[in-house]
Amino acid sequence: MPSRTGIIAQVVASGRALGRAIVAGTNPKRSRWLAFAAWLLVLGLGVADYLVDDGDSFSFRFFYCLAVLLAVTARGWRFGILIAVASVAVMTAGDVGSGGSAANAFTLGWNALISFSTYLLIVWLLSSFLTLQREIEERVHQGTLALTRAAAERERLERVIMASGEKERTSIGQDLHDGLCQHLTGTAYAARLLADELANQDGILAAKALRIVTLIDDGVGQTRRLAKGLLLTAVEEDGLVAALEELAATSSEQFRIPCEFHCVGESQLGDRHAASNLFRIAQEAVRNAARHGRPDRIVIALDAEPAALTLTVQDNGVGLKNGPPSSGGLGLRIMSYRADLIGATYTAESLPGGGTCITCRLPRKTSAS
Repeated sequence: MPSRTGIIAQVVASGRALGRAIVAGTNPKRSRWLAFAAWLLVLGLGVADYLVDDGDSFSFRFFYCLAVLLAVTARGWRFGILIAVASVAVMTAGDVGSGGSAANAFTLGWNALISFSTYLLIVWLLSSFLTLQREIEERVHQGTLALTRAAAERERLERVIMASGEKERTSIGQDLHDGLCQHLTGTAYAARLLADELANQDGILAAKALRIVTLIDDGVGQTRRLAKGLLLTAVEEDGLVAALEELAATSSEQFRIPCEFHCVGESQLGDRHAASNLFRIAQEAVRNAARHGRPDRIVIALDAEPAALTLTVQDNGVGLKNGPPSSGGLGLRIMSYRADLIGATYTAESLPGGGTCITCRLPRKTSAS
């Protein structure tokens, strides 16, 4: 007859394996196997309980709990109660068959009642735990979906707001170019006619009229440069180089600071959205440098490599630390946001010898997507 110690050791080993299965969770296929294992474990424990004839079956009551745990995990609390009933029945039959100390009817009934109550408590606790676990998982799942939808909606709204801002910028640029510039040009022409008429009457007044014409012409030039900057909103997918060249020329004239552009390699993106945002990053960097950095020179560079396209805007001004924190900080945040929109990496740093370097690196695979 097998020894009690050997049988218990085998049951413990089986219990550990089954416990790992419970912790790992179940799927529909595994659930059927766990239900079968619960029945098999009940029968196996009954046989072991019968073979170990020492008049004490208390230790086996604990191992029947494994079958109940498997049953609840596999099929729910109803199946767990069924396995509990089967466990009590098999355990009682084993006690009767072994003829041990449990032969007394009262003792049999009392042991069965205590065991069944214990198993019911286990069924209730495990079922409540599994229900709570499922509710938490469902809440986490719903929360994740809500966050995903919120993030997607926020990104969509940000794109809509950005597109709306670009559209409004273009509209203002067209109004300046087609409306105000034309009006100022007409005003300058009228003032010039007035100066011509005054030339034969009063030279001083004629000179003042010509001075007004000069001021109006300067206003026309400034308005056209402003309109040109506003109208360079949507860059064609293969027109980034031309747009940056125009930006350098316009900035040199507008800010009275030498602004150069250099391009190395094949810079075609094939993505109008990415090209427009790269241009806007360069435009914002040049504007920040000219307004806050007090540089003597600004260099825009576009380095096209097979793996990535790198845009840098470098100046020899005072650097980031001495720039205005409010407006300069906002410009830096705008550039960083535009880089995030197209999946590029963005850095802004002060140079050791003075000045600022803005770098935006766009991987080729991102631009293609």
